[in-house]
Amino acid sequence: MLHRGHEGTDGSDGELTVPMAWLYAEYIADELLRTGDLMPPTSFEFRAGRDALALTIFLSDTDGELSGIRVVTQLETWLSLTAYDQPWQEWVGERLAELAADAAASGRAAPDLDLAEEAWRWLQETELLAPDLNAVPGGAPVAGEDEGPKVWTPAWQLGLPLGHLAIHLF
Repeated sequence: MLHRGHEGTDGSDGELTVPMAWLYAEYIADELLRTGDLMPPTSFEFRAGRDALALTIFLSDTDGELSGIRVVTQLETWLSLTAYDQPWQEWVGERLAELAADAAASGRAAPDLDLAEEAWRWLQETELLAPDLNAVPGGAPVAGEDEGPKVWTPAWQLGLPLGHLAIHLF
């Protein structure tokens, strides 16, 4: 979506490109997570799930047009992309690189891509304290989930299964 206005401070003609594809992907991800009611929407874990799911939705849209009508038909695709045994992290890197190359070749601004890359950076660089699912309980039983062993985990590794579970619960 373009907005025409006054000449920009950088000498451009004032066109403002609104990142509708990314915003729509983020909206869909947010709605899926809220419907699943897996955690408070104000938590970092929720943000990790929303960003991982939004990346999946945005990057799987190869036609460049997310359609509200097609959301239900895309659920199976998103489930397969977010499945535990899939190389999601590599797929995200490859798709972002492809979109960046396309944007560079066209010479146009890519605000959707900029937001997707920012979300990916946050997911990679942010670590969240999460239960250590690989820990073997030794000796005494753990009374509650908050008392068990924890480990610092990249946000995408926590957000991806949350997004996957949210799709299942939808």
